Amino acid sequence: MKLKSAAFAALLATSALTGAAAIAQTPLPLEADPLDDRSARRVERMEKVVRELRSIVFQGRDTGKPVVVQPAETEAMIQTMATRVTDLEESLQRLNGQNETLNFDLNQAKREATDAKNQAAALNERLTALEQKIAAGMVAAPPPGETGGLPMAQDVDPDTAFANARQMLLDGDYAGAERAFAAFVEQHGDSPKGAEARYWLAETQYVRQAYPDAAASYIGAIRGWPKTGWAPDAVVKLARSLSAMNRAADACKTLDELPKRYPNASAAVKSRAATTRTQAKCA
Repeated sequence: MKLKSAAFAALLATSALTGAAAIAQTPLPLEADPLDDRSARRVERMEKVVRELRSIVFQGRDTGKPVVVQPAETEAMIQTMATRVTDLEESLQRLNGQNETLNFDLNQAKREATDAKNQAAALNERLTALEQKIAAGMVAAPPPGETGGLPMAQDVDPDTAFANARQMLLDGDYAGAERAFAAFVEQHGDSPKGAEARYWLAETQYVRQAYPDAAASYIGAIRGWPKTGWAPDAVVKLARSLSAMNRAADACKTLDELPKRYPNASAAVKSRAATTRTQAKCA
């Protein structure tokens, strides 16, 4: 019944369209044009309806089943939605890839931080062991007159004497190194290595807590404020020696000179200076 009604409606629409077309083909005077834009659009809509009805009639006749014809715009909408879904899937894949990259970088940074922490701990252990070795070496000093088999400063040229004294220090013979550097200062104090020799002599004296001797040697080392790598450390050690001698005011004045004379001192030296300033209760 529905199929017959649809067929009948299609015939009516076809007749109406035929009539409209016949009217449109009838010659009219040039001064009149009854088919304006609105009429043209109505004719187009009628043609579209006729095509849909004919599709219903033919498809229903062939299959014997009711047919539902969707508007032509539906397919375009479906295609647009499919395109948007594809774009969203591609964006999601890119975001997943970026997330994986970030996770990898984060894990790498964590591993590097752990390695750095382990290295710092190992260095701290080595420093502690070295300090203990220095303390033990100062107690186990060789008898006077012995220098570990190396010649004294007066027996060789200045460069060799300085190298021998440094080797004693590196070997842990701190008492021998102290005597060797003291002899070097006495014999070759005016040589190019004289200031550095006073610095290393002060280091050996500072370790055994001979603070007055150490302070005098540090002052001799930094006289003239030399631009050397060890000079900033010598300033801090001088301040520590003065503080240990209960000369806090002099220690604070010495620390005040550090940023003026050595603004590019290492972070480690600046940290030790700050600690010394706190211990001396500097303003």
